Amino acid sequence: MDQKIINLYDSYTHSQINRKEFIKKLSILTGGTAIAMTMLPLLENNYATAASLVDDSQLETETITFKGVNGEMTGFLAKPKGAKKLGTVLVIHENRGLNPHTIDVTKQVAAAGFIALGLDALSIVGGTPADEDKARDEIGKLDPAANLQNFILGLDYLRKRKDGNGKVGCVGFCWGGRMANLLAVNDANLQAAVAYYGSQADAADVPKIKASLMLHYAGLDERINAGIPAYEAALKQHGVDYQLYVYEGVNHAFNNNTSPTRYNEAAAKLAWGRTIDLFKKKLS
Repeated sequence: MDQKIINLYDSYTHSQINRKEFIKKLSILTGGTAIAMTMLPLLENNYATAASLVDDSQLETETITFKGVNGEMTGFLAKPKGAKKLGTVLVIHENRGLNPHTIDVTKQVAAAGFIALGLDALSIVGGTPADEDKARDEIGKLDPAANLQNFILGLDYLRKRKDGNGKVGCVGFCWGGRMANLLAVNDANLQAAVAYYGSQADAADVPKIKASLMLHYAGLDERINAGIPAYEAALKQHGVDYQLYVYEGVNHAFNNNTSPTRYNEAAAKLAWGRTIDLFKKKLS
């Protein structure tokens, strides 16, 4: 697919343009509204056709709740059956909330041998809606400071679980990748933070980072990658333990197997293997 179309969709999914403007510009790029509408299924997430990457029969799952700073927080928790004293991982969704894809990612983390919690940032407004445009709008309305504190409370919740070993990491994607960077800055007890194509924390805040960082970027993701040089320079300057990978020729959201035009299986598997290796090293 033409990279211009993928870049346009990226602008739309990150609220830089609204749906009406997106369809108008897509129609221009494709040569007409009818053609544009046939392209939409190739661009938008399709949860029905994306196969789960996990055998659920080996996992225990539940919905958990805890008190947030501005309402009750809920999340999807998964762990290996019968396991005790495992490392814990907070899974942070994209800007469309705790959708089926993020739930499957949470199961993937659990299947790798951890207690995994996919926390819903939209808990305080009744949970993630099925309408992705509405979810994205609601994400944009969240109070940033309160939202950050709710995710810090999510880390605390995991640390206190009796079936955990007290060690905690996080992994976030897109909007959640930004949150992973912010958690590394704001939680000095975090062992590991992995950010997939997420915008960077402020360079001035880098000295606060105590966690081991792993940063995954898509080579074609110019919007996010513009922040890499300053961030990496600060990480080096302050001696932060970090690994940074750029996967050439792939797009933002390359890990999302429900996004057919952006998913890249080879890059996703490579990045995932590196992620789990870090968690095994730091959380076991």
